[in-house]
Amino acid sequence: MKKILLGAALAVSLFAGEFDNAMQAYRNGSYIEALNGFYILAKNGDAKAQYNVGLMYAMGKGARQDIKKAMEWYERAAKQGLASAQYNLAEIYHSLGEQEEHSYERAKYWYEKAAQHGIIQAHNNLGTLYLEGKGVAQDIQKAFEHFRKAADMGDANAQLNVGILYAWGEGIPTDKLKAYENLKKALKLGKTEAGKYLDRLCAESSWVCQN
Repeated sequence: MKKILLGAALAVSLFAGEFDNAMQAYRNGSYIEALNGFYILAKNGDAKAQYNVGLMYAMGKGARQDIKKAMEWYERAAKQGLASAQYNLAEIYHSLGEQEEHSYERAKYWYEKAAQHGIIQAHNNLGTLYLEGKGVAQDIQKAFEHFRKAADMGDANAQLNVGILYAWGEGIPTDKLKAYENLKKALKLGKTEAGKYLDRLCAESSWVCQN
């Protein structure tokens, strides 16, 4: 099952002045100046500046790429309730996997926070953790619930996952029509791999694909 990376977009603060200057420097490609500007505000507790510092370390803009520093700044912003920081932090923990103890558990924790704050993709990634039993007890029903939430909100990866589970998931009531509908939605949103599953579904149950 696929995960979704949040777009690498800087957060915008409500504060003017120094923050605006840092944003302008970033837009101009003056990344060192931008990072310095965000850093000052981040040290003073501005959650969106903290997120931006984390993002720049993650991307290696204005400084050498440093995922550990990115995580530190994301966590500061995440603890202040910034959803984008919560999601990005969860993504990093998820990607670390077995490399670091309790990474999956931490990924689950921050995905849950991000999901509570409206990050749709966090539900899809929680579904992946439950499906694979990473950081949680394996539970296909909970996985399906999270996939379905994200799918209903228009997430293409989740629509693909829901379609697959409706058609072939063990422990999920088979519904070929809903499988077809979700796979078609995923394909329309650019998930090209949904095409091969649609071909398989139509080969197995041609009646589903006649409309």
